[in-house]
Amino acid sequence: MDNVKIAFIGAGNMGRALIVGLITTGVPAQQITVSNPSLEKLQWLSDHLKVQTTMDNVAAIKDADIIVFAVKPHVLPEVCNELKTLIAECSPLIISVASGVSSEKIEAWLGGKPSIVRAMPNTPAAVSAGATGLFANAFASEAQKEVAEMLFRAVGISVWLDEEALIDSVIAVSGSGPAYYFLFMEAMQEAARSMGLDDEVARLLTSQTILGAARMVMETDQNVMQLRESVTSPHGTTQAAIEVFEAGNLRQLIADAMRAACDRSKEMASEIN
Repeated sequence: MDNVKIAFIGAGNMGRALIVGLITTGVPAQQITVSNPSLEKLQWLSDHLKVQTTMDNVAAIKDADIIVFAVKPHVLPEVCNELKTLIAECSPLIISVASGVSSEKIEAWLGGKPSIVRAMPNTPAAVSAGATGLFANAFASEAQKEVAEMLFRAVGISVWLDEEALIDSVIAVSGSGPAYYFLFMEAMQEAARSMGLDDEVARLLTSQTILGAARMVMETDQNVMQLRESVTSPHGTTQAAIEVFEAGNLRQLIADAMRAACDRSKEMASEIN
C-alpha cells in the first residue's frame, strides 16, 4: 500500500471501521482523505486519526488511486453523477461497500468503463479482524484487484467471488454475522449473571470463550464438528447443553435467520434498481 492514495466518500460505520483498521495496520494517515457532510465525524477522524478531511467530494478524490464509496445506497447515484467526469479523466479503482448496488448499476451511473470492485466487509475490520467478500467487474485490471485485496487484507481476511450474486450470501454470513454472535454473547452473559456471576466476570468469560473457540477453528487442522465433539464428553455437562440446543432446533433457526438476511439483501437491491 506504499504511496497509494485512498479517498473515502462517506464516513459512516463501515467507512470509519475501514479507516481505523488501515491506520492501525500502518497505512500512513497522509495517504487517506475522507469526505463527509458531517463536520462532527470529520473532526473526529482528523483529531484521532490525523487523516485529511473535506466536505467536498470532488476535492477528496483529486489524485486518488482508490476511491471507496462508503455511503448509503440511496445516496450513491448522486455521488456518482457528481464525480463521474473526474473519474473518467483519472481512471482510479472504485471500491463500493454500498449494500445492494450492483457493479453494473455503478457503471451506468459513472459512464464509460470504470474499474470497480464491490466489497462486503464487516465491522471487525476496525480491529483488524474483518472478513470481506470481493467481486471485480470486467474493467478492473489484475493489478487493481491485487491492490483491492491488499487493502482489505490490511484489516482482516478477504475472499474473491466468481459471481456477484454471491455477495448476498456473504452479507448473510459475515456482513451481518457479527451481530449474530453479539446476540449469542448477550444471551450467554445474561444467563451467567442469573447464575450468580457478576457483570465483568460474565463479560470476560463470554468474550474470551468465543475468541478462543474462533482461534481454534482458524489455527488447528480440525473442522468445527470435530472441535465440538472433542469438547462434548458423553453424558457430561457440554452434552447436556448441546441436547437443549438441538431440541430447540438451533440449526434450523440459524439457517432461517441467514436466509432472511440474504433475501433482504436481494430485496434492497431490487428496491434500489
